[in-house]
Amino acid sequence: MIQEAIRKLREQQSKVKERSPQWMVAQQLMDLCRAEPACAEILAQDLEVEAMSITEAEKKIKAFADGHKTGGFACVTPEESDRILREFYGLPPRPGQTGGSLGLDLADFWG
Repeated sequence: MIQEAIRKLREQQSKVKERSPQWMVAQQLMDLCRAEPACAEILAQDLEVEAMSITEAEKKIKAFADGHKTGGFACVTPEESDRILREFYGLPPRPGQTGGSLGLDLADFWG
């Protein structure tokens, strides 16, 4: 399934300018498929739907960046783009993470 997801990503990637934000989304998703094969099956299915294309995914990242501008500058960290893509495609949290929570209960610190 990894190769199928990567094939679909490369197909969509071939329709956008190299090194464009959409192209980079495909690169990040290919890396994700290789690192977490369970995500490849979900992506292979989602990429069949136009509303789930790399172009649409990039719009979510851009919206986040636009909402977090400092002056005229916007930046999205790798962790933020990973979270946005996982949410967009309904992928599980990164292994070893619980969706971004630190796993602390403040009640543990109260006497």
